[in-house]
Amino acid sequence: MATSEVRVKQKELFGHPVGLYILFFTEMWERFSYYGMRAILVLYLVSETTNDNAGLGWSQDDALALYGWYTMLVYVASIPGGIIADKLLGQKRAVLIGGIVLVAGHGILAVEEMWAFYTGLTLIITGVGFLKPNISTMVGGLYKEGDIRRDKGFTIFYIGINLGAFLSSLIVGYVGENIGWHYGFGLAGIAMALGLINYVAGQKHLANVGNLLSKVEMDEGASLGKLFKDLFQSPPQLIVSAILLAASFYGMFAMGIAYGLLFIFLTVVIAMMMMVYKDLTTKVMKDRYVVMLLSFILVIVFWGAFEQAGGLMNIYALDNTDRTLPFTLPLIGNEVPASWFQSLNAMFIIIFGLIVANYWAKRKLKNKEASSIFKMAIGVIIMGLGFVFMVFAALQFQEKGSSAMYWLVLAYLFHTIGELCSSPVALSFITKLAPVRYASLMMGVYFAATGLGNKVAGIVGEAASQAGDIAIFSGITIFTVCFATLVLIMLKPLKRLTHGAEDNEREMLEQETYEISDTERE
Repeated sequence: MATSEVRVKQKELFGHPVGLYILFFTEMWERFSYYGMRAILVLYLVSETTNDNAGLGWSQDDALALYGWYTMLVYVASIPGGIIADKLLGQKRAVLIGGIVLVAGHGILAVEEMWAFYTGLTLIITGVGFLKPNISTMVGGLYKEGDIRRDKGFTIFYIGINLGAFLSSLIVGYVGENIGWHYGFGLAGIAMALGLINYVAGQKHLANVGNLLSKVEMDEGASLGKLFKDLFQSPPQLIVSAILLAASFYGMFAMGIAYGLLFIFLTVVIAMMMMVYKDLTTKVMKDRYVVMLLSFILVIVFWGAFEQAGGLMNIYALDNTDRTLPFTLPLIGNEVPASWFQSLNAMFIIIFGLIVANYWAKRKLKNKEASSIFKMAIGVIIMGLGFVFMVFAALQFQEKGSSAMYWLVLAYLFHTIGELCSSPVALSFITKLAPVRYASLMMGVYFAATGLGNKVAGIVGEAASQAGDIAIFSGITIFTVCFATLVLIMLKPLKRLTHGAEDNEREMLEQETYEISDTERE
C-alpha cells in the first residue's frame, strides 16, 4: 500500500482489527448514499414531466446513456484519486476529503434545478474518486502479508457495502418514488454525513494505516512525471501510445467528443501502466503485475453484464414486470416499487456473504482449487447464468404482456452469488499483487476497470431497444460463460505468474483453525 505503516499490535473485535469496522460503517453509509441515488436516477430521468412526482421525461436510450457515463466516471475518477493519495495526501486524508465532497454533492442534488443536478453528479464523481480506492486499500493495510483473514476481512467490508445498498434501495427508493425524487437525493446526503462522522470519530483505530509515505519511501519509486518522461525514451511503449492516441482522435471525429476524450484518457492510463511495468525491478514483481492487469479484463466483463441491474433491469422491472402483490403492505399498498428490486442484490450478499467466503476457505483447507483467478472466473459464469432467467422473463412478457417477479428474484440471486465469488476476491487479490509504492494507483485502475464495465453495461442496455431483450439477455449469458471458461483453461499458467502470492494462505488457515479449535476445548 502507498502508505507508511508501522506494524503494531492492533485492538481486535470478533477476530479482526477494530479499524475494519470503522471502515465498514464509513463505507456502509457512503454506499447507502451512492446506491440510494443510483436506485432512483434512471427512474427520475425517464419519469414524465407531467406526473405528480415529475421527472425529466428523457427517453430510455438517453437515460441509459447518462447512466453509463455517470457510473463509469464515478469509478474512473479512482485513478486520479489514487494518484493524489499516493503522492500528496495519503489514503486517510483522501478518504476524509472524498467524504466531505460527497456530502456536498448529494446535498446539491436535492435542489430542483438542472444546474444543481449536473453539479451534484460532478461532485459525487469527484468524491467517490477520492474515497473509493483509498478506503479499500486501507482495509488491506490492516492485515500483514499472507494473513488468511484478509479475504474474510474484505468480505465483511463488502457486507457493509451491501448493507448500505440494501437499506438505501428500500428507503431512498420509497422516498424518491412516492414522496419526491429530490427528497430521495437529499436523504442520500444525510446518510453520507453519518458516514463522515463515523470516520472522523474512529481515527484512533486507523493510526497505522493510510498515512502518506515518507520522503525516503516515496523516492524509492518512480514519480509519475518520471514515468511519462521515460516514455519518450522507450521506443516500443512510445509507439504503442502514439498508435492509441491516433486512434483516440479518430474516435473523437467518428463517435463524438465524449468518446474521444475517454479514449485519450485510456491511452494515458495504458501508457502509465506500461511504464510502471518497466519501472518494476524484479521478474516476480513484473509477472504478478501482468496477472493483476489481466484480472482487470475479468472485472470489465463482469461489471459490463452485472450493471444491467441499475439500468436495463431497473427499467424492465418498471415497465414489463407484474409487481402486484396478493396482499397489501403498509405505505406501498399492493404494488412493489420498481426501485425495491435493487435491494435484492444487497440482501442476498448479506445472507450469503460469509457462507460463500467460508465455502472457499474450506476448499482451500481440503487442498482443492481456490485461487483468486479461479474464484473470479467461476463468479463470472454464475453471474452470466443469471441472465437465463431474464430470457425466461422476456419470453413470458412476449406471451402474456407482463412477466412474474420471481424471474427478477432468481436473476439477482445468481448475480449475487457470482459477485461474492468475484468482486471482494478481486479487491483482496489486488492488495496481494500490487507493487507497494503503486498500491493506491492500482486500486484506482481496478475501479476504473469497474467503471468501464459500467459504461459497457450502458451501451449494451441502449442496444436493447433495437436488438430486443431476449437477444441482449441471451447474448450476455453466452459471452460471459465462454469468456470465463477460456480463463479457466488458462488457469495454470496464470497461477504460475503469481509466484506463490497465495500459497502460504492454506498454512495460515490451518493455524487459525487449530487455534480456534484449541480455544473451544478450553
